[in-house]
Amino acid sequence: MKVKGFLRIILILLLLSINIGCDQVSKSIVRKKLHYYDQVTFLNNHFTIIKVENTGAFLSLGNTLSGPLKMILLNLLPLLAVAAGLVFMLTRELTRTTLFSIILIVGGGFGNIYDRIRYGSVTDFMHINFGFFQTGIFNVADVSIMLGMIILLLHAIFKKKDKVKEQPEQI
Repeated sequence: MKVKGFLRIILILLLLSINIGCDQVSKSIVRKKLHYYDQVTFLNNHFTIIKVENTGAFLSLGNTLSGPLKMILLNLLPLLAVAAGLVFMLTRELTRTTLFSIILIVGGGFGNIYDRIRYGSVTDFMHINFGFFQTGIFNVADVSIMLGMIILLLHAIFKKKDKVKEQPEQI
């Protein structure tokens, strides 16, 4: 069953709002309950909650840039990309998987841009360390973006393989 028109837009905006809301609520709790660099550990110290403020982008890239350049690269361009993603998903006929992936990416992007504009930094607070596998400190928006990208990539790979299978063999 395909959802069209106004109902489709409402469903997209609802999913986007839930995505952004989860990110913002989690960051708000961390901002209120933890002091900077306080740590709460779980899973035998493999998962840590630690409050840090990231003034850059992914893994603090760009945190040493000067004012106007930093504003353009970390606020303006990502805001334009998120706006383009929103327009794209509202105006194009997309598969459910592709649409869901883009909702995750746009929602996560918006959550981090909102923080950067409102607070001057992005609140990061989760860290995973399994020795052989360790992450930087990240937040729910980062998870949303990465999950959206992984789903989109896997969908593209397996969709392409399905198309190859459907084509008759050339001799």
